[in-house]
Amino acid sequence: MADFLEEKRREIEARMEELRPHVDEYHRLEAAAKALAGAQAPAAAGRRPLPRRSSGTGRAGRPRGSGTRGNQALEIVRSQPGITIPEIAEKMGIQQNYLYRVLPGLAQDGLVEKQGRGWHPKTAA
Repeated sequence: MADFLEEKRREIEARMEELRPHVDEYHRLEAAAKALAGAQAPAAAGRRPLPRRSSGTGRAGRPRGSGTRGNQALEIVRSQPGITIPEIAEKMGIQQNYLYRVLPGLAQDGLVEKQGRGWHPKTAA
């Protein structure tokens, strides 16, 4: 009976050794899936995120109005007062959703204003 138990113990240990790489891979994949889902992976739990550099404006990325698309949209509005966002997008060959962010920014800067559905250059007061 002791030989039988010893044989089964060796078989179990041998099988466990065969499966170990798969278990390790499973744990790595599980950690990666959690990290991608927004949860911290166990290996990163003790790390602090790097501080962000700030330009002092409170905004991330480049300054508003520094892009050529905003300038291009502004020129189109100046040349065709009352033009709509879909019409501007068509003239520029870009998607409308970008302009739904750009034009309110130009309005906030005092360069354009919305009247109805159309955009007009802001007149100096």
